[in-house]
Amino acid sequence: MPLLEVEGVSKAFGSLKAVDDVSFAVEAGEIFGVAGPNGSGKSTLFNVITGIPFGPDKGRIRFDGLEIQGKTGNAIAQLGLLRTFQRETSFDGLTVFENALIGASYGKPGRGAAEARTRAAEALEFVGLSSATFGRLAGELSVFDRKCLMLATAIATEPRMLLLDEPASSLTKPEIETSIGLIRRTAARGITVVLIEHVLTFLMSLSQHLLVLNQGRVLAAGDPKSVIADHRVVEAYLGTRRSAA
Repeated sequence: MPLLEVEGVSKAFGSLKAVDDVSFAVEAGEIFGVAGPNGSGKSTLFNVITGIPFGPDKGRIRFDGLEIQGKTGNAIAQLGLLRTFQRETSFDGLTVFENALIGASYGKPGRGAAEARTRAAEALEFVGLSSATFGRLAGELSVFDRKCLMLATAIATEPRMLLLDEPASSLTKPEIETSIGLIRRTAARGITVVLIEHVLTFLMSLSQHLLVLNQGRVLAAGDPKSVIADHRVVEAYLGTRRSAA
């Protein structure tokens, strides 16, 4: 049984169908990529899956066999299904360590203070934030380090599945390469990863399966190489090719 099953999910804003009858499944342990042009509904899809800030208008979403549409974002997160956002989100007035500690405490409400601190420190070191950064304010970090902090805070909750929304945005080429390795190591921890990204080379290097959205609907899905070669995907990204004169 897949860890995540999305069946006929839709979300509209007035006459705009942001997500339109989307279905797919993600197996436990894989890295699953989601691509599509700007405005294709990718982030809205993450919103309705996680209930942050809203759920679907219709359709079913099952996480480990349990239907979660209609549940609050908090209830879904407590099941082990978390997301990150396009923009680097953190409590800027708190330290790096305090941000990760919030994640460690939130993920396991019954966890003792000492265990939470150990988990927070481990998550920060895992993403490459050394103990020298623990006392810095989160708002003082670079874009790349803030993305790492966002990931560390999520990992500290011990999620079963993590939805990453454009983790490579605004990064330099060397930072993108570092991010690829970090996502692979995250998956190696046993965390199933669903990944939105505009950078197709980034998705191709990581994804075992690829879903492409266009205008809210599934355009293509399957093996990444086959999906990228699909003429409909090429046209969605590059426009209809003109015939030779």
